[in-house]
Amino acid sequence: MANKLSISAKENPPLTKTKIAVIIPALNEEKAIGQVLAELPLELIYQVIVVDNGSSDLTADIAHQNGAEVAFEPKKGYGAACKRGLKLVKAEVDIIIFLDGDYSDYPQEINLLISPILNNSADMVIGSRVLGRRQKGSLTPQQIFGNWLATRLIKLFWGFNYSDLGPFRAIRAKSLAQLQMQDHNFGWTVEMQIKALKQKLKVQEVAVRYKKRLGKSKISGTLSGTIKAGVKILYLIVKYGLIDYSSPWQTDVS
Repeated sequence: MANKLSISAKENPPLTKTKIAVIIPALNEEKAIGQVLAELPLELIYQVIVVDNGSSDLTADIAHQNGAEVAFEPKKGYGAACKRGLKLVKAEVDIIIFLDGDYSDYPQEINLLISPILNNSADMVIGSRVLGRRQKGSLTPQQIFGNWLATRLIKLFWGFNYSDLGPFRAIRAKSLAQLQMQDHNFGWTVEMQIKALKQKLKVQEVAVRYKKRLGKSKISGTLSGTIKAGVKILYLIVKYGLIDYSSPWQTDVS
């Protein structure tokens, strides 16, 4: 069994005075969640929240046994799980990390994400799987193409050259509140990245490693999931893009 987390500020004070919360959405990740929690750099972390998004296995039990706070979100959807986790984040938290529960990311690389925020060069940092080293087959061809298309459209509308919509990311808690996130499912990551540009946040990408997940993906592992995710992501890009494109031409009739 993995070592239990110790997230009490008194028992395990972070090396930095900045308080960092980690939110891990999880659905049927009993094979992976213990390993994810075991590899978190606890010396940096103030709070760890695992959100069980309706698992039928032992995901929640294993997360609890390993010392994480466990929340339950019965409404299926990545965004819904993230929003549920945010409700448990303590008021004093400065930075929020989003990390998948499938062990495809490297939790120990959290330091790469928070460094630009700690030195005030960024408000949000995306862990880019495209810029980093990734295991062969860890991203499906449809994921690679979808990332390319989505980031090119973002470049077209907002002029920022993202390389990835990777879910491993860090953002200032105040900045995230400013974004007023809405999406409950596949569009959570792209909504955050678009709104960060619209709100003029300082955004950076850092290269992160990526490996094959443990278990089957609920999105890219099925044809229907892939199509739904792709359609939702493109819909949000076009929606926000057309709003921003048309706004300079709107007439004030007040």
